[in-house]
Amino acid sequence: MAASRIDVRKTYKLYIGGAFPRSESGHSYEVTDSKGRFVANAALASRKDVRDAVVAARKAFGPWSARTAYNRGQILYRIAEVMEDRRPQFEEAVRQSEGASAAAARAQVDAAVDRLVWYAGWADKLAQVIGNANPVAGPFFNHTAPEPTGVVGVLAPQSSSLLGLVSVVAPVIVTGNVAVVVSSYARPLPAVTFAEVLATSDVPGGVVNILTGDAAVLGPWLASHMDVNAIDLCGVAGSPDLATSLEVAAADNLTRVRRAPDAEPDWSAEPGLAPMTAFVEQKTVWHPIGI
Repeated sequence: MAASRIDVRKTYKLYIGGAFPRSESGHSYEVTDSKGRFVANAALASRKDVRDAVVAARKAFGPWSARTAYNRGQILYRIAEVMEDRRPQFEEAVRQSEGASAAAARAQVDAAVDRLVWYAGWADKLAQVIGNANPVAGPFFNHTAPEPTGVVGVLAPQSSSLLGLVSVVAPVIVTGNVAVVVSSYARPLPAVTFAEVLATSDVPGGVVNILTGDAAVLGPWLASHMDVNAIDLCGVAGSPDLATSLEVAAADNLTRVRRAPDAEPDWSAEPGLAPMTAFVEQKTVWHPIGI
């Protein structure tokens, strides 16, 4: 008679600067499935982890924003390729996290991969749509073009654990920004699996940093950090008090804010250009004609 095996219980780490460190807090918390059964442990990120993630993101911003838009599109497409290869793991993570049926989990993974491909296609086209050659009076060329804002804090949606996550991260990085992401507290498995995909694709370390923990605890430190240039609050839709407090914290540094809607968006709907244009600045250049 074969001896029964002891379960190998996994403790997921943070993803900062392309590496997987343990939380500085030394703490983790239990992640359960939709029926309350233990699945894994996740690192409980601290204020120090937020600071470390912002430092890693700032270091990555210069080289990442200097890449061509076409190259960033190629890298997002590569993320989609690796996600497609790891489809069974993502489907299982969505089923455990959300209690979804096999068909619903498969559909969400399909949508997440397709969303990455959609944004990859926009990478080298956005400037042509929102940029412009401006008519001016005088012997000058006048051009307006979008530039990335910088380090963007992202609070991932709490319910749509995979498609929502991809829908808030992809528009940030495809436009040349870098991200510090706080995952869903109760449903972090798709986020930590996504971190493993980023680490094994062509995304440079520090471009995306993923923290697991409580948005109500980590959000204020991220929003008020003096080296964070923008923050996306879509993930705290439905929590107006938290959203308002984070907007107030962000005001200390004139941080650009993508405000939280009253209710969580339908992540399956086509996002349009707003998620990308929320985190770009318009730069206008004058140049004399004939010189």
